[in-house]
Amino acid sequence: MIDVLAADDEAPALAELAHLLRADPRVGEIVTASSGADALRRLSVRPVDAAFLDIHMPGLDGIALVAAMHRLMVPPAVVFVTADDSRAVDAFEVRAVDYLLKPVRAERLRGALDRIVELRSTAPDDEVVPVTIGSSVRFVRRRDVQWVHAEGDYSRLHTDDGAHLVRLPISELDERWSPHGFVRVHRSYLVRIATITEARLTGGEPVVVVADAPPLSIPVSRRMLPAVRESLVRAREAGR
Repeated sequence: MIDVLAADDEAPALAELAHLLRADPRVGEIVTASSGADALRRLSVRPVDAAFLDIHMPGLDGIALVAAMHRLMVPPAVVFVTADDSRAVDAFEVRAVDYLLKPVRAERLRGALDRIVELRSTAPDDEVVPVTIGSSVRFVRRRDVQWVHAEGDYSRLHTDDGAHLVRLPISELDERWSPHGFVRVHRSYLVRIATITEARLTGGEPVVVVADAPPLSIPVSRRMLPAVRESLVRAREAGR
């Protein structure tokens, strides 16, 4: 069972969210709060597994509330519930599990709860990235990304279920993901090492081959060659 806190300064929206949460058999106790400050007070005396937070609340807004929640002994997983579709990158920065747009649909709420259940049984340091698909926002897990292609200030994440454009520069993803099995092979490409099936690093056009369908050759820049070689050697030694 998942114990939940729901926070929204608009009483009708809070009541509707609590109603939808109550309809899911995986949800246990539901604690409600009418502001960010109220939510923080309740969390300080009653830990929960997940917090469903409006972003725009007077005083302590949802983003600031998450920063304050990090001081708790066991911070809950966070899902933002908002009418504002422009704050998904902020949600990524504070590692939210999902980002639901109002009015909340029951199937999207179930998807968020699915993700919470799944994340509770996976590596705690896995990260999710907000992806806009039409009028909705969902999250792609870092572990599902095979390679990344830079497109200006945006990045395209390539996964088994397709490619997703996100409003994040590849330099930021490189900084955050290089400790987690990714290597920058080119100024325009970031690759998950586990997906590399072949490396041809000599000759005039060095490449790494990614286990895509069909396999894909990704260029390796001369400047990145030493780092790529070192990363592949470390990965091979770790796999022995």
